[in-house]
Formats: sequence, structure tokens, C-alpha cells
Amino acid sequence: MLTCYDATTAGLLTAGGVDVLLVGDTAAQMILGYDSTLPAEMDFMVTITAAVRRGAPEAFVMADMPFGSYQCGKDAGVANAIRFVKEAGADAVKLEVDRTMTPLVERMVHAGVPVVAHIGSRPQHIRAKGGYRSAGRRRAEADGIVEDARVMLDAGVAMLLIEAVPAEVSRRIVELPPPVPEAPVPVIGCGAGPVCHGHVVVLHDVLGLTDWHPPFAPPLADLGGQIRTAAGQWARLVESGQYLKDDHPYRMAD
Repeated sequence: MLTCYDATTAGLLTAGGVDVLLVGDTAAQMILGYDSTLPAEMDFMVTITAAVRRGAPEAFVMADMPFGSYQCGKDAGVANAIRFVKEAGADAVKLEVDRTMTPLVERMVHAGVPVVAHIGSRPQHIRAKGGYRSAGRRRAEADGIVEDARVMLDAGVAMLLIEAVPAEVSRRIVELPPPVPEAPVPVIGCGAGPVCHGHVVVLHDVLGLTDWHPPFAPPLADLGGQIRTAAGQWARLVESGQYLKDDHPYRMAD
């Protein structure tokens, strides 16, 4: 799984073999230039989720519910989740939760919305926590995260996503028995150790498009450097006066 925010990139990622595309609220940072995910708006997220769906019609597309779209009460939260499925064609919605939000998750599941429970470190709590940080590094907190996972499994979530926790925590979660033995629930890690069934990171980090990246998302390319090089070549070509000087494709008719 990788994050994705547009149709063109969605097609390229699925052609490369990526199974799941997360239309993350990280778009607020990667696309809009904000310093956190919090400013992402509901309408914006629905629009780019629909774009990813059009670009990758056969992919599993997961929509990230932005801050404020589900903390506003169960009725509004369920209605917003349904928008992602009906308007954008999402296969599932992801929301940052703990066990206190079980009634909301159950309402969404009962409404027919596949829910991905994002537990562990929760970036939408950056203001409340005083910054982004890992989770579960002490026993009591680790036990709480495992309990969150157990409760979410019982609530009927389709998938778990665990962010920035020690490997021991994710291992305990992976080993939890699913409510239906013949229907195991995938556990996706985001900096959560190697034992998870799958992993997700921000696409721009992997492509080398960011100046800083978390330690669990090493760049696999240097597209940032290539873009800078190409931009310089374009600028020099135009400044030289040689662009289209001898090879302009359009000529007057006879």
C-alpha cells in the first residue's frame, strides 16, 4: 500500500504492482503545503479519492476521513463515510480511533461501510499531544493499543492500520484471534515492524520528493533531484532562444 492523490499516479502505482492505494489526509501536506494533516477538507478528500478511483479502477482504494469529518457526531460521521463510498467509489474508509469510538465504528459497519481502524500513533491528535510521536513504548500504553485493536475487531472492522509502534506491539495485535476464524482481518503497519501483513508509507517520501522523511520510509528514488534537473534544463532551453527555433510542429497551410 502507498498513499496516492491523483489519477495519473494511481495508474502508475497499480501498474507497478501496488495492491492498495490510500488517499491519505497527508494530501494536506504533500499537495496543499500545510504543516499537518488537519486542514484537509471533506470535499477535497472526496474529490481526490474519486480521481484515484478513476485512475485505478481495479485497485482497492482506501479513503482517509479528514479531521472533523467523524468527530462531529455519529450521524454526521456515518453520512460522511457513506459519501466516500457513494460519490468517490472508495472500497473502505480509514479513521483514527480508540475503543471509546466503538459506537461510531459499529454504526458505520452496520451501514455497510467497510472501516479501517487506524490505531497507535494518530497524526490527527498532533495538537492534543504536542506534536507527532510514536506510541506504545511503555507497557501500559502498549496494552491499551492492543485492547483498542481487540475491541475494533469485535466491532467488525475490515482492516487494522497501526502507526509508529514497537514491533512487539504489532506482533501482539497480529496474533489476536479474529472474530470469525475463517475471515482473518489484515493488519497494515505504518512504521510498526516487520510482522504486519502489509505496510504503507507516504508516496512522496518513497519517491524522494520530501526534504525529510520518517525513518521507516526510506527513499527508493530521487525524483526530487530529477525534477530539479529537468526544470533547470527547461529554463536554459527557453532562455537560449533555441526552443522551437527549428522544429516548431505547426506550419501555415499551402
